[in-house]
Amino acid sequence: MKPMSDVGNTGPGDGDEEQPVVTPSEPSGGGPDLTGRQRLAAGLWPPRVSRAQLIVALLLFVLGLGLAIQVRSNSDNSALRGARQEDLVRILDELDSRTKRLEDEKQRLDGQRTELETSSNQAEEARKQTVEKERQLGILAGTVAAQGPGITLTISDPKGAVESDKVLDTVQELRAAGAEAIQINDVRVVANTYFSDEAGGIGVDGTKVSAPYVFKVIGRPQDLEPALNIPGGVVQTLEKEQATATVVRSEKIVVNALRAAKRPDYAQSSSH
Repeated sequence: MKPMSDVGNTGPGDGDEEQPVVTPSEPSGGGPDLTGRQRLAAGLWPPRVSRAQLIVALLLFVLGLGLAIQVRSNSDNSALRGARQEDLVRILDELDSRTKRLEDEKQRLDGQRTELETSSNQAEEARKQTVEKERQLGILAGTVAAQGPGITLTISDPKGAVESDKVLDTVQELRAAGAEAIQINDVRVVANTYFSDEAGGIGVDGTKVSAPYVFKVIGRPQDLEPALNIPGGVVQTLEKEQATATVVRSEKIVVNALRAAKRPDYAQSSSH
């Protein structure tokens, strides 16, 4: 019998052969092997979008555009959002007052038209309305004195910081609030009044006026005073210029500064 070999003592060279390293062969097609990134890009482009996906994308775009417009609209109202409740109530009251004035004016004009249409003596009625219209135009043109309820606005300017643009803003705010006649110190303010900066004061239609600037304004006091005191309005703006503005309501304001009536050189009535 042949002796059994000791398996546990087999040496490295006994019965063991070195295994060759096998490398992966190239694809049978002969083309270059694609990397993972290339295969991912090839799968994503060109995109394969179905009709349902396109509709969803369009709806999402429209929704995002609407949200952007809403956010922008809300940001535009940030100034009012930061206002106090009493300031917001005052602003709403002023808007309501302006609307009421326009409605009253419409009713007045409708009443005049009805009177002309129904009056038995239309010629006499037309003459009365013409005289009344002439009086109203004279007040607006500053050629006749006027009186009525209104306010007195006094602007003190000890440091001379108030310039003509601030006075113009004040006049425009008063007109927007329904002022019918305005006088600054001894100068009547009319539709074509202009303001300029002068040394030690303000020029009103070329006439120099000095502080304190006293505005006599005829109109509805309940509309005029709140218009000057709204947030960011005339009073707050003047305070930033280190000036003070005092508003006093009155049942009778007299505006007696007059402007000379100017006769037109070329314009004539089209009724002739």
